[in-house]
Amino acid sequence: MQTAARKKVNNKLYYFPVLLFCLLCFPSPVYTQSSGSGGAADESILFLEIPSVYSASKYEQKITEAPSSVSIITADEIRKYGYRNFAEILRSIRGFFISNDRNYSYLGIRGFSLPSDYNDRVLILVDGIRVNDNIYDSVLLGNDFPLETDLIDRIEVVRGPGSSLYGSNAFFAVINVLTRPGRDLKGFEISGEAGTNNTYKTRLSFGDRLQQRRELLLSASYFDSDGNERLFYEEFDAPETNNGVATGSDSEKYKNLFAKFTVNDFTLQGDYHHRKKWIPTSPWETIFNHDNTHTIDESYWIDLKYEHAYPKRLNVLARINYNYYKYYGWYPYACETGDDTCVPPVVVNKDSAYGKWLYGELQANALLTERHRVTAGADYHNNIRQHQKTFYSDADPEVWGRLDDRRDLDNWALFIQDEISVTDGLLLHAGVRNDQYQSFGNAVSPRAAIIYDPFKGTTFKAVYSRAFRAPSVYELYYNDVGVSAKANPDLKPETINTYELIYEQYLGKYLRGTVAGFHYKIEDLIRQYPDPADGLLVFNNVDTVTANGMELEVGGKSESGFEGWVSYTYQKTENRETGDVLTNSPEHLAKANLIVPLIRDRLFLGMEEQYTGRRRTLHREKQEALPEGLREEVFPSDHYAGSYFITNATLYAKNINNLQVSAGVYNLFDRKYADPGAGEHLQDTIEQDGRTFRLKLTYSF
Repeated sequence: MQTAARKKVNNKLYYFPVLLFCLLCFPSPVYTQSSGSGGAADESILFLEIPSVYSASKYEQKITEAPSSVSIITADEIRKYGYRNFAEILRSIRGFFISNDRNYSYLGIRGFSLPSDYNDRVLILVDGIRVNDNIYDSVLLGNDFPLETDLIDRIEVVRGPGSSLYGSNAFFAVINVLTRPGRDLKGFEISGEAGTNNTYKTRLSFGDRLQQRRELLLSASYFDSDGNERLFYEEFDAPETNNGVATGSDSEKYKNLFAKFTVNDFTLQGDYHHRKKWIPTSPWETIFNHDNTHTIDESYWIDLKYEHAYPKRLNVLARINYNYYKYYGWYPYACETGDDTCVPPVVVNKDSAYGKWLYGELQANALLTERHRVTAGADYHNNIRQHQKTFYSDADPEVWGRLDDRRDLDNWALFIQDEISVTDGLLLHAGVRNDQYQSFGNAVSPRAAIIYDPFKGTTFKAVYSRAFRAPSVYELYYNDVGVSAKANPDLKPETINTYELIYEQYLGKYLRGTVAGFHYKIEDLIRQYPDPADGLLVFNNVDTVTANGMELEVGGKSESGFEGWVSYTYQKTENRETGDVLTNSPEHLAKANLIVPLIRDRLFLGMEEQYTGRRRTLHREKQEALPEGLREEVFPSDHYAGSYFITNATLYAKNINNLQVSAGVYNLFDRKYADPGAGEHLQDTIEQDGRTFRLKLTYSF
């Protein structure tokens, strides 16, 4: 039965490309009229629609000339597919997958997303501003992402290591989120939405072009959700733990402020985000079904940028920003009567981190000749504060642990990239960056690429790149005075060497296909394991990981308004020492996105179908860490979070007297599925939401 079911699932994957190809190529009245214009018209339409990307090389270029495989998500697609947060957008992208532990969302790329990782192997930018914090090097992706989806103009996804330009964290990809210009709003915009689980959000924005080359964008929003009122976890199915039912402990709130003001070549931007999330899963052996286990994440930045195009083909950019990040966790533990190390009945672990830093960047881009371009620059991180603190209220700190660690470790870098057009169809890219860290020394990151266009509409790319991830302050110095964890200030950076072959092909007027193969090897992977000497958790450079994979995608947009894409990804990611497939690493991913114009320029149906293959959980590792008497009788075997299909559908209407209406159904068929739990969870898998709804109204005036 299991084999038959798997065959049925795999057969369903083959329908995706056929469905989209038929819909986009089905003749419409507009297509029929334009098709008689001949090859020249087809060719002009084809090449006018090649999008450009900035983030791949730090200057504007066609995606066919970028030394990487690029995806672009537009504001129009975000509205028509009804994406509610940044994580949902990323989930739709070729080769990406998202896991959620009912507190945070985690991004997987090219088969890599270890449980308990903090999204520190991808670099996220907002208008070129680094969003990764200076404590965990992490980035928040769900409702904790520091920007409203309504303020996004486009998202540039640059796959592969990007350390040759961006330094640490640009390990698997660089993702740049570009905000809407103020002139796009042309006045005030108010939005309100309501959804399942008493979920509500409001937003008020103002944007306009005030004078020539002066623009303003202001926005404020508030979100409130009760979350799932009742969640069942069989691991806690006992009378003393409410029979495994967590009630009223999945709530979430956030507030966001954003401002951007542009005057000539200067842009001043600021953002503030505060999010509080209650946790129903009882992580780290906290009291189950407690009504106040929660985390708070707060961040803000102020950025000033100068960008100017000088005569003689020289562009310069200079920026400086001040950043703040705060994390606070409230974790209750039981204290039994008679225990003289604490005050019963509850001891609260108050865990916190505070980060403040200045970031400065200088960059110049010069077109030396018609066929030779050079980009060079420098950046500097001044970490003003890197403060980790944890203690237990009403408890003996010598027994329960206490941490108060303060750091201010700076780093700086120089980079250069050279691009030479050998012939009209042959481009060579080469770049290198040197980063210098107070914590471990220097890291050198090269990248080289050959881009060949033998015919119009056909592009081949061969790319080699090396990247690194610096150990975070959390990994280097977190300890709780011998209770459960200890520091390791001798950690080295992780490194990854990646080889990619990319084939991009325009198929007629409407379709574009991509085939990308990749191989990478990660060395000195940082993982946290118990130290056999004392049983304390400690981060070490312990693993080597290798991966091979292939990504296929075809997509496009017809003149009749149909648009979409389908993709399939095969990836196999293994620990080289053990031969084990990595945990939370699906071998197969498939996605189909389709927008259908029901009433042209007014009403659209956006549909998504997403398949995620099964993923190995941490069950075996957790069992092997137990004393022999507490392990399963049978030698621990691999457990898996099962494969699943998810279907989303959104109706989107616009141009109704300045009103936009969106009605979305998510997980349309109420499919039950789960993500692998992390080391802090008793649960092997954590069940995700079933069918949910959202209604959204946006009015402009």
